[in-house]
Amino acid sequence: MNPRRKKRLFTVAGIILGIGSAVGLTLYALQENINLFYTPSELVNGKGESHDMPFIGQKLRIGGMVVPGSVKRDDTTLNVEFQLIDTGPLVTVRYHGILPDLFREGQGIVAQGTLVEPTVVEAFEVLAKHDEEYMPAEVAEAVKGIKHEKPGYKLNYSKGEN
Repeated sequence: MNPRRKKRLFTVAGIILGIGSAVGLTLYALQENINLFYTPSELVNGKGESHDMPFIGQKLRIGGMVVPGSVKRDDTTLNVEFQLIDTGPLVTVRYHGILPDLFREGQGIVAQGTLVEPTVVEAFEVLAKHDEEYMPAEVAEAVKGIKHEKPGYKLNYSKGEN
């Protein structure tokens, strides 16, 4: 092989290696920022036909209805713990901070956080839906037509009351 072709070969190989490295590093960086959405049922039973389970330490978003009577606030700190439900199992959400003004029991919420136990999410952000008409499409599909009531506690879903 003559020196000119050898130089071209090394140049092309270097360019391909550089592009490959850049793509690999980009994909690795994006992988850490992906937050998958789960409902409480999907978190416990797995997501999709393959029943993919999130792993402990995975960042995720979880959405569902706050179970009436499940909100527990610490009197000395900003720690709050509550349970979410959709159509099946309960999932506990722990949060340190001030909850949104629209947060209340029986309300649909979305929390972003890290899975710390199979049914416990340590949230760093809690979002409450902002009116009676709107709910994220993923949450609306998961809780479609479901009304959860605590025994002896009647939820009123008419607009403007709760």
